[in-house]
Amino acid sequence: MSTHQVVRWTEADEARSARWRSESGAPPPRRVVVADDRLTADAAYRLVSEGTALLWRGDFHGARQLLAAMARRADRGPRRRRGSRGPAPTGREPVRTTPMGMPPTGTALTGTAPTRTASGDADIDVDRAQAFHLHRKAQAERARRLGLLLVPLDAGHTIPLRRAPDVREACAQAYGPAEEPSVLSLRELTGLIGAYEWRRKGVPVPALGGDRIHPHYGVFSPARGEYVDLVARAPLPADRGLAFDIGTGTGVLAAVLARRGIGRVVATDQDPRALRCARENLARLVPDGRVEVVEADLFPAGRAPLVVCNPPWVPARPSSPVEYAVYDPGGRMLHGFLDGLAAHLAPGGEGWLVLSDLAEHLGLRSRAELLAAFDRAELAVVDRVDVRPRHPRAADPADPLHRARAAEVTSLWRLTPRGGR
Repeated sequence: MSTHQVVRWTEADEARSARWRSESGAPPPRRVVVADDRLTADAAYRLVSEGTALLWRGDFHGARQLLAAMARRADRGPRRRRGSRGPAPTGREPVRTTPMGMPPTGTALTGTAPTRTASGDADIDVDRAQAFHLHRKAQAERARRLGLLLVPLDAGHTIPLRRAPDVREACAQAYGPAEEPSVLSLRELTGLIGAYEWRRKGVPVPALGGDRIHPHYGVFSPARGEYVDLVARAPLPADRGLAFDIGTGTGVLAAVLARRGIGRVVATDQDPRALRCARENLARLVPDGRVEVVEADLFPAGRAPLVVCNPPWVPARPSSPVEYAVYDPGGRMLHGFLDGLAAHLAPGGEGWLVLSDLAEHLGLRSRAELLAAFDRAELAVVDRVDVRPRHPRAADPADPLHRARAAEVTSLWRLTPRGGR
């Protein structure tokens, strides 16, 4: 049996087990029952709400329909019993939340007046921050429940269910060669299939003349192109011989810098999937070898006239590997870049920090806190170029974070060491 985590269950009075796969790091469920098309959505949702996982043995399309029905139940919450009039009045206005405990759209997430933190260093909107964390907690609970509908994979990455799609290539790209049977959540499998299609078709990038970036599974796709456009139009330093791209991901910014005439680009990342993804994209987009992809935690060795970084924008804990491109616990990458920038800039060089202010609108980081981080790193702001997001969620009033997203601005901060050192 595998040395990886194992999920165990009983089927036909026989104890069985298989390798457990979870990109989010969720542990194998302790209670697993076998289910098929006879199971109703209400019964299924009741079981997963109690922590019981369902290993599907019915029709694959039936499993997808069941997952959709369970999602509707998760979103609407428990039904009120007929004749129930709710709790007796207490004389206080109740806190309104959605079924999973999430603040209702357009209310709690907008917050009230900023509240100064205990340290007094920055005006952090505590109400909005608490609302955001409630939202994340609710989303995590929803994902936990829906993630308990499981499907099997045979050795060879085939799904032994009726009308199951061929996922062998998608699974091989995500997981590598198949060595043994495994079990994973249907939600994860659905995401894996979607990622495979993104990688196969690619994402057109206007800043690259419409050439496509092909994101690998678990690597953040540059579908939001405004940050790429900022790097494509910011004025380059006089010395264009070398640039560092810190946390390259798919390699899209390194490709843009090379296409703009930078003589050599060193792109760094520490995630194995991102390193493979960037190397594949850059070998195709910049075939002359001017871009080198190296494994590093932030900076490579040496100094460069231009150092570019697009760190995760939200200082919160990610719940899956791909979310590390969005969520940065404690602002580790942001502060690591700022604190190390001066030591890796050539004389007269610039650092470009590409950062959304979404965290400010969510009450998770204030503008004063960001400017204080520049000051502590002894960095001066040469200029700032702003752009409004163009993605659909920014204009979707049904999104729980709509007001924050609608106010969001993405900026490219041009930074130099204070005093020109």
